[in-house]
Amino acid sequence: MSKLERHERILNLITHNDISTQTELTERLVAAGYNITQATVSRDLQELRIVKAVSDRGVYRYEAPKEDTKAADDRHEAVLRQCLVSVDYAVNIVVLKTLTGAAQAVGYALDRYVMEDVLGTIAGDDTIMMVVRDEKSARSICVDLKHFLV
Repeated sequence: MSKLERHERILNLITHNDISTQTELTERLVAAGYNITQATVSRDLQELRIVKAVSDRGVYRYEAPKEDTKAADDRHEAVLRQCLVSVDYAVNIVVLKTLTGAAQAVGYALDRYVMEDVLGTIAGDDTIMMVVRDEKSARSICVDLKHFLV
């Protein structure tokens, strides 16, 4: 099952249940057929910006952020449009060049977009390297990201 599906399942679980620990959330995901660890759940909660809050019943539970996701998406897109300089690939590695000092911000914005075939991303000062599953995926990601270039 994909990361996107797992994230959707996490959001569904915390919306409809009072889940207050990573262990409980991990157990529910494993019961639903996801082969994951608590470390993965911890990263997912961080990526989804899940917070703990007191429910109407007075118990602590995980909740999705109340942030306007459209506004956040607009900010991430603006970072990509303003800071991304070039995009290219070689076999299964996508290399992105940014303005000096902007690679971390662009990397964060890229992490907000769910790209199924991205195995990992490393950001330096003005360069980002993405390792993807295969050359076809690298080519597709380049096409998608080039529309941010001015």
